[in-house]
Order: sequence, then C-alpha cells, then structure tokens
Amino acid sequence: MNRTEDLPVGLTRRRIAMAIPLLGCAVWGSAVRASTARAHPLVQRDSRALMGTQVDIVVESGDISALLPALEQAWSEMTRLSKMMSRYDADSTVSAINQAAGVHAVSITPELLGVLKAARNISTQSEGAFDITVGTLKGWRFDGNQTTVPAAEVIEYQRRLVNYRELRLDERVGTAYLNKRDMALDLGGVAKLPILEAGMGVLKRHGIVNAMINGGGDVLVAGRLQGRPWRVGLRDPRAPQQLIGVLALEGQALVASSGDYERFFMYRGERQHHILDPATGRPTHGPHGVSLLARDAASVNGLGAAMMVLGANAGRALINSRPGVEALIVDRDQSVWRSQGMAAALT
Repeated sequence: MNRTEDLPVGLTRRRIAMAIPLLGCAVWGSAVRASTARAHPLVQRDSRALMGTQVDIVVESGDISALLPALEQAWSEMTRLSKMMSRYDADSTVSAINQAAGVHAVSITPELLGVLKAARNISTQSEGAFDITVGTLKGWRFDGNQTTVPAAEVIEYQRRLVNYRELRLDERVGTAYLNKRDMALDLGGVAKLPILEAGMGVLKRHGIVNAMINGGGDVLVAGRLQGRPWRVGLRDPRAPQQLIGVLALEGQALVASSGDYERFFMYRGERQHHILDPATGRPTHGPHGVSLLARDAASVNGLGAAMMVLGANAGRALINSRPGVEALIVDRDQSVWRSQGMAAALT
C-alpha cells in the first residue's frame, strides 16, 4: 500500500490532516528580538511547502544565535532527502530506480537504503499489505483532476506487477533494482516520517531541546512548549471538522496518521481514495482512519497504511505485537477502538 504523499509542486488537492498541533496561546517571537530571548525563551515558527504538503516547525530556544542556523539546516536536510526520495522529481534517485526497472541496478545512499529496508520489513510483517512498488499503479493520480477510475484491464496489468519481493537491495555495494519493467517505487507511505525525523535530529544537534515538526498530519515533538506539554488534536474521520480527542505530549514522541478522507474523488457515488490495496489495485475498504502514537519513526513507519489495508481486526493484532505503540482506529462501521495506552493518553 502507498499513501502517495509527495506530489509535484503546484498540484491542488483536498487534504485534511488527521493529527493537528494545537498551539494555543503560544507567543510567536521574531528571530531578531535577542533582548527578549535572553529574558524568556523565544518561540519561533516557520512553515514551508515540502513533500507535497505544508511542513511546520516550531522551536523554543534561549539561544537566539543558534535558532536560525538550526532551522535553516533542518530545512536543508529535509529538502535534500525529499528530493532524493520523490518519484515526481525526474532527477531523484527513486526516479532513476523506476526508469531502470528491469534493466540495471542504481546506486543509492545509506539514507535511502535505510528507508527501503524499513519498507521491506513492514511489507514482510504485513504480508504485503504495505508495498512500496504500488507506484506501479500509475492509473491512479488523486491530483485534484482525476474524475474516473482507471480501466479494469489497466488496473489488472499493473496490479500483477506490484510485488515488494521484486525490489532487490544489495547492501554490500549499495544498490537498488526493480526486477521487472514497468514496476515503480512510491515512497510516499514510508519516507515522510524518516525525513521529518532527520529534521528533528538537526535541531537537537544544534542544542534545541523543545521543538515540534508537523508534516501534513504526522507530528514529531521533543521537550515541551513554554513549560507545558505539546498538544496534538486527532481529527474524527467521520466528521473531519471535529476532534476525537487531544494528546498532551512531552519528551520524545510521534503521532502518525492515515485516513481515507485525506485525498479522494467521488465516482458513481463511491469514494475513491488514495490508499490503495496492493492485492486489488484499488482503494482499500478497511478503516476510515488510523492514528498511531510512538517514540520514533521506526516503530510505526508504514504501519498505519498497512492497517488501512488489513482492516481493524488484523490491525489490532499488529498493534498488540508492538510494545510502545498505541493506536486509535475508526472502523468502516463507524466504531472507534483505542489501545489501552491511547485511551489513557487522550483527553
């Protein structure tokens, strides 16, 4: 399965993030107010378009001299990784792998190798419910312009090529190879969290201990905001204008979300959404939405997408097998399931 999060710049779409930071009455400072920063830690916010969505960074620091360089280097690192892993960038490494499918292997960086290995792991654990070769299903675009479904014969041909086992990684020499022509990677469901985590790592290396990064509904936090926990609201997939609850987070934490209401179009009265089932080549018929709470990306990367494919019962089994991961699932029948830790954390 793939969430296809990275879209070309300029494309419009309907996007409602399932997790949203609630920053309340936080006071936004100007980076030039050094005198104020010495007396009170300065809170700075910066937003940019990245990975086909809006990414927000909020940092609190008493060291004004380190704040702006930290932000710029965090943006630089996330941009570098995003360009490397986007299939929509013709010059990216992922595009090179796709273009060389069935022809030859392509050299890759350690960062990309790590993401591809993580994708292979969740693909194996979910028995293919998550599959980054779902980029092969090129008939689906969800770019704001699509109004009809691909022809059945097109879906069937492309579906037969979707198989994560056909991605060959040579860790010794650092290469990736798609074994059949017309196959394609799409890292939208597995690249964003490591990219956001890399940005957070840059901030921490600059000595910033209180920070939040929100990438289209996937939220990473560190430390606190003005002495209080960060607050992250979870939208209700059944009524996206409303919150189903709020998480108060501090220290190191991550909220990742998947939902069938984020990007879709209607066709003959049925919602056609962007989360595709590798087995059918069509949108999933599982839960409406999944929110996950963990300490790091490795614990949950690709997991929400796999749960959307597998369904609520199998999704709960996956969660129960992962200590330290909590979940909220809004199922197709409108019922809501919360793991014990999620129920305790939500207010």
